[in-house]
Amino acid sequence: MGESKHTVSDGVISDFPRKRARTLRFSLGAPRSAQVVGDGSRALFLRSDGPEDLVTSLWLSVFDRDGGHAERLLADPRVLLADAGEEEVPAQERARRERAREGAQGIVTFSVDAAGKYAVFALGGRLWITSITAEGEEAETREIGMRDAGSQQGQLPGPVINPRISPDASLIAYSTGTRIIIVPTDGRGAATTVLGVGPDEGTDVTLGLAEFVAGEEMDRYEGFWWSPDSRALVVERADESKETMWYISDPANPGRPAEGRRYPRALTRNAEVSLIALRFTHGDTQGGNGGIVVRAVADIRWDHEHYEYLAALRWEAGQDPVALVQNRLQNKDQVVLVPLSRSAAYRQDAEQDDAASAPRPVVQVEVVEEHSSDTWLDLFPGCPCRTPDGHLLSAVADGTCDSNRLALDGRAFTPAGWQLREVIDVDDSGVLAVASRDPRSFDVVAFGFDGSVQTLNEEPGVWGASRAGAGLVLNGRGMASAQSHMTHTWASDGKVYQANIENHSAEPGFAPRVEFAQLGAHRLQAAIIRPSQNSPYADADSLPVLLKPYGGPGFQQAVFNQAMYWEAQWWADQGFIVLTADGHGTTGRGPAWDRAIFKNMAQVTLDDQIEALQALPEYAPEADLHHVAMIGWSYGGFLSALAVLRAPDAVHAACAGAPPTDWTLYDTHYTERYLGLDPDVYRSNSLLDDAKGLRRPLLLIHGFADDNVSVANTLRLSQALLAEGKDHAVLPLNGITHMTNDETVAENLLIAQRDFLYQALGLR
Repeated sequence: MGESKHTVSDGVISDFPRKRARTLRFSLGAPRSAQVVGDGSRALFLRSDGPEDLVTSLWLSVFDRDGGHAERLLADPRVLLADAGEEEVPAQERARRERAREGAQGIVTFSVDAAGKYAVFALGGRLWITSITAEGEEAETREIGMRDAGSQQGQLPGPVINPRISPDASLIAYSTGTRIIIVPTDGRGAATTVLGVGPDEGTDVTLGLAEFVAGEEMDRYEGFWWSPDSRALVVERADESKETMWYISDPANPGRPAEGRRYPRALTRNAEVSLIALRFTHGDTQGGNGGIVVRAVADIRWDHEHYEYLAALRWEAGQDPVALVQNRLQNKDQVVLVPLSRSAAYRQDAEQDDAASAPRPVVQVEVVEEHSSDTWLDLFPGCPCRTPDGHLLSAVADGTCDSNRLALDGRAFTPAGWQLREVIDVDDSGVLAVASRDPRSFDVVAFGFDGSVQTLNEEPGVWGASRAGAGLVLNGRGMASAQSHMTHTWASDGKVYQANIENHSAEPGFAPRVEFAQLGAHRLQAAIIRPSQNSPYADADSLPVLLKPYGGPGFQQAVFNQAMYWEAQWWADQGFIVLTADGHGTTGRGPAWDRAIFKNMAQVTLDDQIEALQALPEYAPEADLHHVAMIGWSYGGFLSALAVLRAPDAVHAACAGAPPTDWTLYDTHYTERYLGLDPDVYRSNSLLDDAKGLRRPLLLIHGFADDNVSVANTLRLSQALLAEGKDHAVLPLNGITHMTNDETVAENLLIAQRDFLYQALGLR
């Protein structure tokens, strides 16, 4: 199960670094971000034109009444903008893309109404709308501007960030960063500012944008939410003035000033996040504002003192919003109901001027559920939410069976042994979710409220889905295919129709030679990658070992997804046997496995890598444990540096990319979840005090523009090593963020690391 059929074509290994760089890791041209709408016969998705095309367009997959299928181009940025490849992206949108690890250009996110008739998106900081005919055969895309008194179209107040269309398709809301603006979909009315940052609130206050830790650590990118009736919004207000100000500079251009950014550094203050509800009418003719009149504005109040994180918010048809709030240590949370429908002050109409200027009434939330843990509570996308008849669906870590389960009104109902990952959709019969029994496979599973369980993907792999009406889009990849698969299925009149959505991405030209194993006493999930059959190293009796982990909390690498091993195969064909192992803290094996790293993640995760290494010869007798190197990025970079500092007898050289060497320099939400608030715990889990122990070759790599793991981490470790007289190398990447998407850098970085390890291990 899950094995790939190993093949390698001539020349593809030597071409791999350049091809990988030019194709954005073979992702360009693949369909993604599918959203099924309406009765399920149509689904919108994103795709660029080819394997080296960065500019992403908006597409439609549609079935006609007879089951005929077509793909239709809805919006092409190159048609809409003459310089789509050089689009000027607003700073706030660049930050959102960095948080989402979005490397493409053009249309990278969109919003669609419930029926699937209109889609809106931002492009070049401007607002665009695509209207789709009922049959899905034709579409028209135009820019929405505002109308002045002479009925001439002008540019909307901008920049336009994260536009969202109302469920009934009559209105579009967006943020400029400091204002929430609503504009009619038909573009005939004026843009109306329904909420704005006051002149005395300072420059660090934003409206309608997710704060840093929400996007980076909570996978929450929304900063405002439409009501189901399309006549109200809940808006996030974030005051970042108490956060640390960090400066990102461009040392290669000393005349360019450094850019200041607020950063929620561990053990320091977070942004102060609050919610504002506003209700309005649409269709009135008074005031010349396009008929949008704000009737009420209210502050939503919860126990901010003890629960400072807003982790999630959902607002579903016929119900009030529910939100999930967490305390600072994330070992307590509350599911709260926002009773807007029962708030007299919020329901009472006021004139627009009064609503905007009068003291805002307060809507106090009601606590529906509370959870606690001795360590921390995980977040699961899609949770909490409500069933159509109002029951609360939430995630629970069930210690009695060591499973992350779904609970209905507090009672767990998904089977023990299934590990929840994400909730996709809820209907009267049950829940569509991503879950795992084997941690290496992310399955799309229908959990019925009657106890039924149905896995929808036929092949183990890493899968996701979107569902609406009688339609489903399944998207993912296993070990059998280089390209990802996106399949649209629709049921109508007792018949089921299915179509594969075209994939234009490049393939690496080989299938990796992977063997899956469970290593050591802890049965660590691992992937062993050997040189290809036509490699000069294929039949070697002895091969140096390359450990290639991420190895940290919240992410897995030893999974049934062929794409995870392409780079490892390139390394194997450079003369290594490559080992990727998932240790404690990685997902998919239950709460006890996750939480074994609490307050000791450095040593526990390092011990797991050494355990996997020592068990490797049982599966790979050719593994030469006297010549071992480790490489990694981010947490994997941290582990790589840690290995040569604390385990130099086992790991003999390392390349550490973007390593968080001092955990006090990383963000609050991630770091404090695992290490708490004791500075001594941070010191024991960081690398600076270990500098005196370096006696193996170490290459530190870091981008100067990294706003996630600051380059200060690498510079401080280098400074500590220099103070101890320890030889090491530093490779600075000017202008590079935490994503190494620059083509030249991405291509040559692999080669630079290979050459360093050859020399360090005495292989050349």
